[in-house]
Amino acid sequence: MEVHSEVLARRRLTTRLQRYLRAHPTAIWTRAVQPTTAALLCVGVLVTTLAMNAWPEVLPFSAFIPFAVLAGLMLRPGLLAMVDAVVLVCATFVALARTDGNLVVYLNALVVLSLVMVIMFTVATSRARLGVQGTLGETMLVDLRDRLRTQGELPDLPREWGAEQCVLSAYGDSFSGDFVVTSKTDGYLEIALVDVSGKGVAAGTRSLLLSGAFGGLLGSMPVDRFLPAANAYLLRQQWDEGFATAVHAFIDLETGAFSIGSAGHPPVARFSAGSGRWQMLEGVEGPVLGVNEGVGFPRTTGLLQRGDALLLYTDGVIETRNRALGDGIDRMLGTAERMITRGFEGMAERMCVSARAGETDDRAAVIVWRR
Repeated sequence: MEVHSEVLARRRLTTRLQRYLRAHPTAIWTRAVQPTTAALLCVGVLVTTLAMNAWPEVLPFSAFIPFAVLAGLMLRPGLLAMVDAVVLVCATFVALARTDGNLVVYLNALVVLSLVMVIMFTVATSRARLGVQGTLGETMLVDLRDRLRTQGELPDLPREWGAEQCVLSAYGDSFSGDFVVTSKTDGYLEIALVDVSGKGVAAGTRSLLLSGAFGGLLGSMPVDRFLPAANAYLLRQQWDEGFATAVHAFIDLETGAFSIGSAGHPPVARFSAGSGRWQMLEGVEGPVLGVNEGVGFPRTTGLLQRGDALLLYTDGVIETRNRALGDGIDRMLGTAERMITRGFEGMAERMCVSARAGETDDRAAVIVWRR
């Protein structure tokens, strides 16, 4: 819960700062930040040009490049074009003043400088389309990523219960097509593990949207209505790649009774302390989310005794090319069997790290056990 507290604290500080800058009368100067920055950069370019002419051996021609990069990072396209024009004029002046037989060298340097300007202008234009300036786009993405991770954090559970989760994205990207949302209300724990079509950054935007929507559904409606509501929401989005698989677990933390619903998701594994073995909870599986309207999602029920556990996972943990799905399940259960002597701690992470698909696919696992 430490990460959760840090994220909330940072979010509150950012919100207070934004409200101050918008409402406080003495903060009007913030509206002039971009024009002021553009003016300072232009002045810096002119001073650099004069210094280059005065001390040609000290300042190289490449000293113009930092101005082009800084302008691209900090300014909106209109002001950026103005600063780039000033830089290009000054650079051309310096190149002509330094010809002395090396005109080709300076022409090449001007071409490189122009390419840097084009690249930075493209970046600035992309940010402008999003309605953000400077590095605010990256800040927004970081905040969205933190929100996604916060929603997937497992709540504090009673002493006799334990739980862990792990989500790893393909190729180490910050965003994953797999995500977890949880809710704990009135002694009941709900967990939804969702696998959005696609992987890594390509599925990250859909994961962000769905995690917020599904997180709002958890705990706010009857258990058997969660998957139908999630299916209806996904259908309304009308995405080209709009399907997702999901498993929804509802656990009574007083009695250990559980109910599991699946939407095209791999079956949940259950450990029985009585037999000391893992087994798959085979049941009637519902269709994937976001394909058909008005479909049903049957649920499987059971009881977790002391020492029992439930393992939820996505297909990235068990699936790989040229291998049957059953082989992947057997491999996962074999790993779980070997770890059981050391307890359930660390098992979720181990399931993801040892997945046969490796870095080529998103992997997620959640384990809940009763002590």
